[in-house]
Amino acid sequence: MERVNEAAIITKEAFSAIGLRWEGTFAEAGEGGIRAIHQELQRRRGEIRGILDLDNFYGLSYHAYPGGNGFVHCAVFEVADTGEQAPEGMIKLQVPAMKYAKYEHRAEQNIEESYSSIYAWIEQQGLKTLPQEGKELTHFEIYPSEQDPYSTNPQFTIMIPVLEE
Repeated sequence: MERVNEAAIITKEAFSAIGLRWEGTFAEAGEGGIRAIHQELQRRRGEIRGILDLDNFYGLSYHAYPGGNGFVHCAVFEVADTGEQAPEGMIKLQVPAMKYAKYEHRAEQNIEESYSSIYAWIEQQGLKTLPQEGKELTHFEIYPSEQDPYSTNPQFTIMIPVLEE
């Protein structure tokens, strides 16, 4: 049975973000690489100036290698663009304005099923995802800041960039 929770198309304005960068394979991510930087970001958030929403942080994922063997994941807080530099060991990045398919993944759901459902919904709506030819943003997730990064039942919002045909 296909399950689609609260899927919608939204436009998110361009934003600035500061946080930590991780690069690796999907296997390394599965072994906890991303969870470790989420925990480090939570520990270091007091170093980031101008955070716009202390209750949530983003996990931005980008293609890193040809053939889809790995990716770059940036655990970041959205910040006011005041020209503030990233603290030592962190990065600052800009994300352009885009349309996204937004989907609420609930803690009791299977993550793989949630992604399958939203991609099926995107196709049903006649939309396309961004071409994955370079180092484009593939998707991002919005996590509650206080959620344990090692939770086996996380909840988060999935945001997938889309193009209208």
